[in-house]
Amino acid sequence: MKTLVIGCNGQLGHSLVDTVPEGTDIIGLDLPELDITDAAGVLETCREIRPDLIVNAAAYTAVDKAESDAALAAVVNAEGPRNIALAAADLGARIIHISTDFVFDGTASNPYKPDAPTNPLSVYGQTKRDGELAVLEEAPDVAIVIRTSWLYSKTGSNFVKTMLRLMSERDELGVVADQIGTPTWANSLADAVWAFAGASGCSGIYHWADRGETSWQEFAIAIQDEAISLALLENAIPIRPIKTEDYPTAAKRPAYSVLDCSSAQEAIKMQPAEWRTNLRQMLKGMAE
Repeated sequence: MKTLVIGCNGQLGHSLVDTVPEGTDIIGLDLPELDITDAAGVLETCREIRPDLIVNAAAYTAVDKAESDAALAAVVNAEGPRNIALAAADLGARIIHISTDFVFDGTASNPYKPDAPTNPLSVYGQTKRDGELAVLEEAPDVAIVIRTSWLYSKTGSNFVKTMLRLMSERDELGVVADQIGTPTWANSLADAVWAFAGASGCSGIYHWADRGETSWQEFAIAIQDEAISLALLENAIPIRPIKTEDYPTAAKRPAYSVLDCSSAQEAIKMQPAEWRTNLRQMLKGMAE
């Protein structure tokens, strides 16, 4: 199976390359080689490569900056996916598009199912929702949208790497304790993407995150505990709980964004690991 991974230099892109199954011919593209906002360029590139599957891991992910850069976020997160879906439809290729828990408003008290009503609180969330709709509109029978949450890996910028840096620089930290979600290792999401690539009869929206739920503060404490055990950090520092209102950001975040992944688990016959187990695995990789 020939697979084109768009956004190969991001967290998920790296993980997809690292976990590629045997028998899969993978081609990775990113800026500047491919600009997903260039419809003609996307179509031309896809016609040259002629992939069986396109995985779109490219996105505008600067959540707070998007509030003042809405036009660019919309082009990248909504029109870019539309261009890719149109190319997939032209070739008869399947498409897997990655989306986010930020399409929800966080007012639920139980994990969100894929068909739960969306109500994004931010420009980033709205543009990602628009991208979902564009992909499903242009390639309804062959498109899979996978929403994930709190993604991290040993590459790129993410909460885990930021916490490790701050924990080595500061005497204490205050971390938001009233936002609840599920940390997800990029390798876990990559495994799910490859499982969907090998599954037949799947289309529409699915959720994939590691198992369990936690707050950002509890996540930070776990990062510190695991990092100390692996000698990535020398000393523990206090990690105080703070409220969302004590850490104002340009973009509003959902207070609760745990995803119900049961339909994906059934579709690909795979269970996600517990989030702390995967955190430990990722940090082991950083320590080696």
